[in-house]
Order: sequence, then structure tokens, then C-alpha cells
Amino acid sequence: MSRTLSMKLLSATLLLGAASVANAQDCTPEVADSELITPGTLIMSTNPTLPPLQFVDSKGDLQGMRIELGKEIAKRLCLEPEYVRIEFSAMIPGLQSGRWDLINTGIFYTEERAGLMQMIPYENQAISISVAPDSDAEYATKEDLDGMTIGVEIGGFEESKLRLMDEELKGENMKGIDIRTFDNFAMAFQALRAGQVDGVVSIDAVAKEYDTRGDFKTALSGLYPAPVAVAMKSPALADAVSETLVEMKADGTLGALFEEYGLPMVDGDYSVKGPGR
Repeated sequence: MSRTLSMKLLSATLLLGAASVANAQDCTPEVADSELITPGTLIMSTNPTLPPLQFVDSKGDLQGMRIELGKEIAKRLCLEPEYVRIEFSAMIPGLQSGRWDLINTGIFYTEERAGLMQMIPYENQAISISVAPDSDAEYATKEDLDGMTIGVEIGGFEESKLRLMDEELKGENMKGIDIRTFDNFAMAFQALRAGQVDGVVSIDAVAKEYDTRGDFKTALSGLYPAPVAVAMKSPALADAVSETLVEMKADGTLGALFEEYGLPMVDGDYSVKGPGR
């Protein structure tokens, strides 16, 4: 290689390096280091057992609507996204003890939870009951579930509503539901596939995905509708995420993401709900 060509390549490399440094300097984190577990990084928890919202693909990589949403939020805050895969039952304790900055698993919003952490509702959901794909039973109301053994992920909104349904059925002098809890939804659906339970409670989007694939049939859907949210411990981080969601809605990014996955957005303004609000 000639000396002239070598010098040109070196100059080009230096220019690219200078441009990269300039770009990094232009992107200033929107959240102070003191508000984050690791400076410059947005650590998010997720339980990737809910396709198409959050799941692990054949290569072992995280995919799904909520994974994309979290990455875009981090990008706009000039932070590096990092995901921690964890069971839902550990989500709130982990947030409170400082293991992650943000719960990004589609946690259902309730006033009780908003008393514990900063929450921003962003998506409308409801729960569904899935049954075996070859089931020929007809389901029209929750009364049609009476006497069934139904699996559910432990510790979540879905379990609380399934227990409410059990109480309602027993209040009508019916048998109620035999509830089986599992560490995550994947295990619950495995039990359904193995015939260990008659049905599984999940959310509408997940039940629809499995129905479309032909894996499981949706028996009932649209039960107990409620918004889902992202959740944080830091009020400052919550404010920054709220502003980012407003920005994403205004420029059409958020709407396009929801449309791609066929999901309903909340009608609200992405305001933060939590202690001191």
C-alpha cells in the first residue's frame, strides 16, 4: 500500500472517529446519573413469555412490541437500553430494591400499585381464557367456565381477576374455578398443552396470537378491561418517560408501533400517576 493511500485512509478514519465523538457529545442523557442504577443506561425488567408483546426468538433474542417500545424510549433519552429477564412476581420488589429502573412488562395499572411506584398507562388490555385447540365446548359467559381447572401466572392482575371470577361464580351458588398458579405464562400454557389444566388466563393480545397460530383456542376475551403501564421508582425518570411518550405520539411513532401489532392505545395524555402526584 502506498504512503499516500495510507495517509488518506488514516485521515478518513480520524474524521469518522471525530464525527462519532461529536454525535455522542450531541446526545446528552435526559436523565441525571443519580436517577439511574447505572449511569447512561436504562435497565428494564421484562418477563418474555407473552408473544407478540415480549418473547424470546429462536436465536435467543428478545423481541416484541414492548421490547421495541423500551428501546425507543431509551434511545430518545440518550440512554443505552438493557433488559433483565425475570418472573413477574419479582418485578415490583426488584424495582423498589433498585435492581432495575423501569418495569416494561405491560403491568396492569391499579390505584393500589400507583401508591407504590410511578406509573404511566399507555396501552389498553383485557384478559382472555384460552383452551385446547381441539375443544368443541361453547363459551359465552364466565358461567361457562364453572368447574374448570384454569392456570395463571402467579402474582399478577390476571390471577387477582381469576380469583374474583371464582368468588363471583361461588356467589351464584356454582362450583367456582380450580385455580393453578405458575411462575410464568409459558409454564401455564405448557400445562394446558399437556392436559394438566382446562384453560389458561392471559391477556387478549397473547390469546389472539396463540389462536392465530392454531396453538390454543380463545374461549372468552375482553374480560376486566384495564390499562397497562410502565412503572418506575424515580419521579424524575417517570417525568422524562412521560414526555418521551407524548413526543412519540405526536410524531406518529407510537401510533405506528401500536398499529403494527394491532393493539389499542390509551386515550390519556401519558401523565404520571404515583406517590406525590
